[in-house]
Amino acid sequence: MTSCDVAVVGGGAAGLSAALVLARARRRVVVVDAGRPRNAPATHLHGYLSRDGFSPTELLAVGRAEVNGYGGQIISSTVIELARDEPAGFAVLLASGERISARRLLVTTGLRDELPDIPGLHDRWARDLLHCPYCHGYEVRDRQLGVVGGTPGAVRYAQIVRQWSRDLAYFTPPNSLTAVERGQLTARGVAIVEGEITQLVINDDRLVGVEMDDGCVVPSQALFVPPRFVPQNGLLLDLGCTVDSHGWVTTDPTGRTSVPGVWAAGNVVDPRAQLITAAGAGSAAAIAVNADLVDEDVNNLMPRPNTRLAS
Repeated sequence: MTSCDVAVVGGGAAGLSAALVLARARRRVVVVDAGRPRNAPATHLHGYLSRDGFSPTELLAVGRAEVNGYGGQIISSTVIELARDEPAGFAVLLASGERISARRLLVTTGLRDELPDIPGLHDRWARDLLHCPYCHGYEVRDRQLGVVGGTPGAVRYAQIVRQWSRDLAYFTPPNSLTAVERGQLTARGVAIVEGEITQLVINDDRLVGVEMDDGCVVPSQALFVPPRFVPQNGLLLDLGCTVDSHGWVTTDPTGRTSVPGVWAAGNVVDPRAQLITAAGAGSAAAIAVNADLVDEDVNNLMPRPNTRLAS
């Protein structure tokens, strides 16, 4: 059985950033990574200062090397259970059957994107079917763009995407727009296309249009899709962490959950976190975890009061 000060569950930007800080703080840290990053389909990442244009796999490889360089341990496996393990703290059970004993836990398992049921969408995901204009908008600037609407907040999302192109179509089911929303889209020159999307039109492995249920094909070179974010927080829920009204685990500004000794960072608790934001959250959580361990170390070293009974 492996013993450590901190077990980090998830080896993305948040997890590796936390592990780097903890390893440099001379803590025994183990990162368990299942190897299924959310951004794996993307060829490049953007908006990460000094790493703009890196591939996601390149960023992770550099991060792993840095953590290893300071003595951190990275295990490629899946965590299937987290449990209390007194007096050590917590037990981390891996799919391989290995067991890790940790004084503290940091969970950075991210989220998954739940996409609309549009034929061909999954095959084009992160290529010309995109979800984040801040991640991909510049690369498709001034092209014929579209936004799949009809969900709460989609009109506002389309107004953000409009920043990257004047040629933008908003696809939405009939009678789904309010008068105010219609006016807002029209005011910025967003074309409103009402109907159901039946399929994507692909030519020479490129998106060229969106076919509607009336047979009309609307030219489009990239399509933005606001997905529904689903947190991968089952391990945290099993530990009894408190969640908000939308099902997201609640934390304080350092990532501390309602369960003593357990922190969470990145997309598992913040759906809007970009890579650089998640890395920062991992760093902040690591600093808080180390401070908590220092407090425990001091308490354990303090002399115990004399409790002998008087004769």
